[in-house]
Amino acid sequence: MHRWGSRFLLLGLLGALGFGGWLAWYAMQPMRVPETVYPIDFSVQPGVALKTASASLYQNGVLTKPWAFVLLARLKGQAGAIKAGSYALEGPVSPLQLLRKITEGDTVLGKLALIEGWTFRDMRRSVAANPSLRHDTADMSDAELMKAVGAGDLHPEGLFFPDTYFFDRGSSELALYKRAYSAMRDNLNAQWALRAPTGLPYRSPYEVLIMASIIEKETGAAEERPRIAAVFLNRLRIGMRLQTDPTVIYGLGAQFDGNLRRDDLLTDTPYNTYTRGGLPPTPIALPGLAAIQAALQPDRSKSLYFVAKGNGRHVFSETLDAHNRAVIRYQKGR
Repeated sequence: MHRWGSRFLLLGLLGALGFGGWLAWYAMQPMRVPETVYPIDFSVQPGVALKTASASLYQNGVLTKPWAFVLLARLKGQAGAIKAGSYALEGPVSPLQLLRKITEGDTVLGKLALIEGWTFRDMRRSVAANPSLRHDTADMSDAELMKAVGAGDLHPEGLFFPDTYFFDRGSSELALYKRAYSAMRDNLNAQWALRAPTGLPYRSPYEVLIMASIIEKETGAAEERPRIAAVFLNRLRIGMRLQTDPTVIYGLGAQFDGNLRRDDLLTDTPYNTYTRGGLPPTPIALPGLAAIQAALQPDRSKSLYFVAKGNGRHVFSETLDAHNRAVIRYQKGR
């Protein structure tokens, strides 16, 4: 009996060594899943157990022998370390490489760029067209969306920070809107706190946002933002109308056909700064950080006018006579 027990023990030991060797071989060998076409995208859902995740990866053609993968993860003490997200494989990988990828969170990120000067309509169109987002706001009106991001009854224009946003593919559109809304609020409040104590005509950060949106739309050359800001602030201080075309165009909305006419400048709307004094009621676009900073830190200038030179830059003037001469030279002459 002792001899048989020794033999069984030896066989068991040899079997364990053999299985261990096979598991080590399995862990290191690239998995070639039949009928899988690379590159392949796959997702690990939040909150799923290792066994469930492995079964899903097997069904999606990502790995072979899910039971062995589960055993490998447990032996390495990483059964609870799997991170949810979107992943991609460019070719066959070993189980060990796959385990490392999904425990380190080596995810594939979606990307969306919100551009300075876009309107809220442009933003919604771009978000809706992004294939990496889960489109859970498509049926929301603008007002419903603003309530959902925590902005209450505020007009949506200008309240979202233009930047490049990265996210896990399949993420919620609403989550991205909330990020952009919070980013604008944080950046605006931070710049407001740094403002000069006197000399600026703003009563609130929101008025800064309105001015920054006008500066954003009027600026062709980035370095001119503070000088353009000075012109508009000088006009506000003396009670002169802002007389800026982008606000008129915004007020025309869908009626604008790309050609701003004299009649348009005379047609009164809440956004027509030729017919109304002061700032328009809301921003007219998404202003970037540089435009916000220019609105709060304008150049020290007495200029009241500027005219486009046709190369993205402007000529600035302190008097109407000088401005008229610049208009003749750069606009009527051209």
